[in-house]
Amino acid sequence: MAPRQPLVSVVTPVYNGAEYLVECIESVVDQTYANWEYVIVENCSTDDTLEIARSYEARDPRIRVVAANVFVGPIENQNRAVREISPESKYTKVLHADDWLFPECLERMVDLAESNPTVGVVSAYRLEETRVTLDGLPHSITVLPGREVARSTLLANPYPFLFGSPSSVLIRSDLIRARNPFYSEDNPWNEDTEACLESLKVSDFGFVHQVLTFSRRPEGSPFSQHTRLGAYLPGEIKLLEKFGRTFLAEAEYERRLAVLLTWYGIFFLTNVRKLTDPDFRSYHRTALREVAPAINLRDVLAGVRLQLLRMREMGRLRSRGS
Repeated sequence: MAPRQPLVSVVTPVYNGAEYLVECIESVVDQTYANWEYVIVENCSTDDTLEIARSYEARDPRIRVVAANVFVGPIENQNRAVREISPESKYTKVLHADDWLFPECLERMVDLAESNPTVGVVSAYRLEETRVTLDGLPHSITVLPGREVARSTLLANPYPFLFGSPSSVLIRSDLIRARNPFYSEDNPWNEDTEACLESLKVSDFGFVHQVLTFSRRPEGSPFSQHTRLGAYLPGEIKLLEKFGRTFLAEAEYERRLAVLLTWYGIFFLTNVRKLTDPDFRSYHRTALREVAPAINLRDVLAGVRLQLLRMREMGRLRSRGS
């Protein structure tokens, strides 16, 4: 008799997601992998989200709908969703309501994790609208030490972008149960990367070289707002402040911090006109207030010096008289 497949918990936190929810749910139902539960956590929607979810719950006993009676923010609802996973669940797959899975997604991700017990986070190529992303990892590499991937993420080299959004990764359920909340609410738009970095402190990273997930980027989505506000640099700085001294040498941390702060300064100089936008101004006022206390001027100056020395060693900076 073949061994029983480990249980995978697929969870969808959703608010007013009726437009794409059918496509999302159907992609779970159509998985080639059979042993899954699907928990849809509905966050007081005002459209037909709950009715759609309930109709699928009535058809398939593996689907369970949790209808909240208190509205919360998106990250809080994401945390509420992962707290609903079964005690028997071995792996968890978050799936946003406007995204969907290719049919072999769970099968391929679980197969890699089962073949490599130290792996706690599994990712794969992603179709982001019409573009394949999360690429850059050589095809010969399927497993990397967690520390190496965390360092690469913080330094943006050699593999700067392997996680994507929560919909892009499979996470071992014991790592989710180990922290409550699993997703930090202190670094919006980077809570998923932070959760992966926390998981990689105690586990390794696996990658499937196949397009397994689809991420939609509709106008007005959190992603489009993130891009419009230029939230990526403050987010990277906060990630570096939180994890830099765990995964990086002191000189690496100082140099990277100096680089990010320099880029942030250039960003402001090239986006001065956007300061008339109240949302842009409000976001960056708060971001600067959060980032500033952790910045030590001595560290920044040391980082600038180290970066200049590194550039000179690489031939990108000429000394006087040369």
